[in-house]
Amino acid sequence: MIVGTAGHIDHGKTALIKALTGTDADRLAEEKARGITIDLGFAYADLGGGAITGFVDVPGHERLIHTMLAGAGGIDFALLAVAADDGIMPQTREHLAILDLLGITRGIVALTKADLAGPGRRAEVTAEIRAALAGSGLADAPVIAISALTGEGIETLREALAAAEAESVAHDYAGLLRFAVDRSFTLSGAGTVVTGMMLSGRVALDDMVTVSPSGLTARVRGIHAQNRKATEGFAGQRCALNLAGERVTKDAIRRGDIVLSPALHAPTDRIDAMLTVLKSEARPVGTWFPARLHSHAEEVGARIVPLDGPVTPGGEGFVQLVLDRPIATAIGDRFILRDTSARRTIGGGRFLDLRPPARKRGAPERLALLSAARNADPVNALSGLLAVAPVDLPVFLRDRGLAENALPDILTASKAGTAGRFALSPMALRGLRAGLAEQLTAFHAENPDLAGIGREKLRLALHPRLPKDALLSFLKAEAAASGVVLDGAFLRLPGHTVRLSPADEDLWRRIHPQLIGENRFRPPRVRDFAEASGMDEREVRRVLKLTQKLGRTDQIAHDHFFDREVVREMAAIVHDVAAGAEDGWFTAPSFRDRVRNGRKVAIEILDFFDRLGLTLRKGDLRRINPHRSDLFDR
Repeated sequence: MIVGTAGHIDHGKTALIKALTGTDADRLAEEKARGITIDLGFAYADLGGGAITGFVDVPGHERLIHTMLAGAGGIDFALLAVAADDGIMPQTREHLAILDLLGITRGIVALTKADLAGPGRRAEVTAEIRAALAGSGLADAPVIAISALTGEGIETLREALAAAEAESVAHDYAGLLRFAVDRSFTLSGAGTVVTGMMLSGRVALDDMVTVSPSGLTARVRGIHAQNRKATEGFAGQRCALNLAGERVTKDAIRRGDIVLSPALHAPTDRIDAMLTVLKSEARPVGTWFPARLHSHAEEVGARIVPLDGPVTPGGEGFVQLVLDRPIATAIGDRFILRDTSARRTIGGGRFLDLRPPARKRGAPERLALLSAARNADPVNALSGLLAVAPVDLPVFLRDRGLAENALPDILTASKAGTAGRFALSPMALRGLRAGLAEQLTAFHAENPDLAGIGREKLRLALHPRLPKDALLSFLKAEAAASGVVLDGAFLRLPGHTVRLSPADEDLWRRIHPQLIGENRFRPPRVRDFAEASGMDEREVRRVLKLTQKLGRTDQIAHDHFFDREVVREMAAIVHDVAAGAEDGWFTAPSFRDRVRNGRKVAIEILDFFDRLGLTLRKGDLRRINPHRSDLFDR
């Protein structure tokens, strides 16, 4: 369990931690000289239950709230200090508001300096405390009178904290590593060391990690967890990580960085969130409102854009946060907003979408997606999101810090279907299948002489509209289930056939042998067929155009038809030639040599692939178009 202190300056937070742990959390000479906490302090103790409890001591001065916030992220339990002689003070209220915005619901109030107050004063301050806590997450927190000077109440507090430690639920560390850095320094004989909170997952010796948002790569060569040397660190622990790697220095890693599994590195400077504005604000938060955003130990400038009207004091609403620079974070992380002069806390909330659009951000569909994203449970969140639109599964997992092996259980529990990397609700999947059948049926009725509809034309007609790779995965699954027939870039229903008349079929049987076999890469042209066999040139051309509609041939150039399977074979050769070329760019002669063809015909074939989009041309060079590389896949 990690305990975080809170309270007004000089209300005895540091003395309280020293009485509980024996450690003076004021570690800087300036702190000792001035008698106040300036930076974060840390202490650890076994309170009697065998577990190590970590304490984070934070400053209480109003000008150091940003430092307090750096230590407040990730704490499990609040220890709110209120001096018996002073009572509730301004920073007491602000710290309490911050704890509430961070979702802290477990804590104890220490009525410090109790030796300076008699029974009447203690009762008066206790009543003040109860009034201040009313309506907050700490409304039921016990109040214990303490004196670090006389020792009064210290043992009672220690026992209460030990009981809270025993009741703490173990953190789920099945997710991927996320570690919030609050200090970075150089340790003699070790090198660069960072300290902070393990937000999720686990870390082990020799793990390769990424420091985000910078993208710096490092190796973990040493771990201290809860102030003890360890081989692993787990979610919910305070850890120190000794990092090594090229360019890894104390100056290259700063407070607010996140050390994480490489798969999670995807910083963002635009976030949609749910914002709660404190009642103490004088006016609503409107469009482009400037603020300072705090999340874990990170602090960054932000502009607030309400998505459904201004957010009034004491109210909540969806907002988009436009940041001054990218940060590393995750969906569900808590944040605090303070004014740009660092004089007051405005509000706070939770991140809901790390990849929101800059346009149409307040559209009804967007608001519905954000409502669904409020659910912290991945299964329920996915189910809610799918009711609105398909979900990109790799992004869904990454932005929530989830491991890939969690996906099968999430899909099963949410009853979701898949199309490539996208998940769809059962209703959307049924609608997609129905739309597919409807579109193909209508196309065949309107175009009985065509073999099928183009894949891209079909994609634009279906709802929901899927990306090309996702649609191809869906169509392949439907083809495997005999729902459709894939024929290169075209699709048809299994029962659809376009047939030649008996006379045309007879002419085709005379032509076809010359389109396959040894000379398949250089077949005769229409005029050649007519002259060699005495057939009418117009009839040969008409029949070959019909076979093109049937999907049996492709017209590479004017009056030059190739068998469809031969075209597919040539496409595979183009892929192979490109794969063997430097940087993927190849020349026409390298293709010509593979098909043993003349230069003119080889270039006509390549021009045909250019027109279809299989290849991209630059001068005399060509390469495979990655967006159409699957054009001739079955």
